[in-house]
Amino acid sequence: MGGRRADLRSTISSVTHLSGIGWSPDRLEHLPVGTSPGRVARVDRGRLSVLTADGERRVHPAAGLYDPDGIGAPAVGDWVALCGELAVALLPRTSAFTRTVAGRTSAAQVVAANLDLVFVVDALAGPTRARRVERYLAVAWGSGATPVVVLTKADLCDDVAAAVAEVAEDALGVEVLAVSARTGEGLDALRALLGPGRTAAMVGPSGVGKSSLANALAGREVAPTQDVREADGRGRHTTTSRELHVMPGGGLLVDTPGMRELGLYDDEGVDTAYADVAELATECRFRDCAHRTEPGCAVAAAIDDGRLDPARLLGWRKLQAEAHRQLLRSDARARAAEHQRAKALFRAYRSQPNRVR
Repeated sequence: MGGRRADLRSTISSVTHLSGIGWSPDRLEHLPVGTSPGRVARVDRGRLSVLTADGERRVHPAAGLYDPDGIGAPAVGDWVALCGELAVALLPRTSAFTRTVAGRTSAAQVVAANLDLVFVVDALAGPTRARRVERYLAVAWGSGATPVVVLTKADLCDDVAAAVAEVAEDALGVEVLAVSARTGEGLDALRALLGPGRTAAMVGPSGVGKSSLANALAGREVAPTQDVREADGRGRHTTTSRELHVMPGGGLLVDTPGMRELGLYDDEGVDTAYADVAELATECRFRDCAHRTEPGCAVAAAIDDGRLDPARLLGWRKLQAEAHRQLLRSDARARAAEHQRAKALFRAYRSQPNRVR
């Protein structure tokens, strides 16, 4: 018993220095006795770079942390239990930005874990794609972290206020900030969100300036960048792996590679991202309303009188359908239920006395 208490006192002493990189005391109860905590800063070549009370270390994940589905394997931002040169356990996550691996698969990828904020980054150089921002917001809301839309390259935009207002109109309940890594515009507001011990991940497509923004916030080069194309002011793909950077003010920032495809893993954040559509749908006369020609459809009425943009309904439907397809791929019980539903519909159709034969 005395040895266990000594181990616990030693562990408590070591973790007091980790609050600056996001450690919270409630995690201590999940830390196996005889181990020490480390936060994953980078994952590459089967090894982990972890931040510890004694500095950065390179360790191997234990065989038990291998997960073919991708969810249970260590990701950037995770807290792991260290024993010597091994990461032997993954501590419970408070949040995780998760996407489906590209292709017809049910496998998932945790982009970053234990986040307080998700910076959804797009560029003001050229038209901002509203549907793309909405897709990222849906995944961000589902992560358990708070999303913030960050519009970069404000110095290349003729009317920043109008562009911000246009995005904010559809980014319901989300703060929208315009920034410029070149001039410094908006960076103080972003730094204010990223306080000591708070962690944010930047997500978005290639070329929108995530690496330049990381460097501007850090005040030094923490991520490589390339020159922008003169034709459209967009950057070239630079970042090739996810990495956790410690910012001068004590916050932590995860820089991620541009995503060619952001597949939904579940529907957790879809209704939050499309809260206006989801709320209208609850007012429809029929619970199974398809929002097309049904009588008493509140969604169709809102479109007819101009209160709802039809593109919002289409975006909501698309993400709901995508999340449902992913559920059928990953959940055998859901596939069986869908099969039974289809059989029931077919039987009902066959039993209609006046159907065309």
